[in-house]
Amino acid sequence: VQLQASGGGLVQAGGSLRLSCAASGRTFSSGLMGWFRQAPGKEREFVAAIRWSAGYSNYADSVKGRFTISRDNAKNTVYLQMNSLEPEDTAVYYCAADAYYSGSYRRLNDYSFWGQGTQVTVSS
Repeated sequence: VQLQASGGGLVQAGGSLRLSCAASGRTFSSGLMGWFRQAPGKEREFVAAIRWSAGYSNYADSVKGRFTISRDNAKNTVYLQMNSLEPEDTAVYYCAADAYYSGSYRRLNDYSFWGQGTQVTVSS
């Protein structure tokens, strides 16, 4: 299984970016996909997650109302639309996936597969 994340870049505060994560090697029709981020000197933290089958989504409080996670089942791709970006959103963003949803989605070990990360930098 490979997860290919893309879409990062440099944007001014208040701007928007859309991240994509394309999964190959298998489908995750009944599983879970999520986005995490890691800022320099900090631990990797949960950002958002979505269940493939039902489309239910969940967000970290810090991004709720600004970020939207969505999926395209036909393309086996998950997106993270990020609006009203703040300098505090600067981090490497990682997508993650698991074939099964265990009821938990915020922990790193809820996911078996990880992408390589894409840098998001928000300037003030």
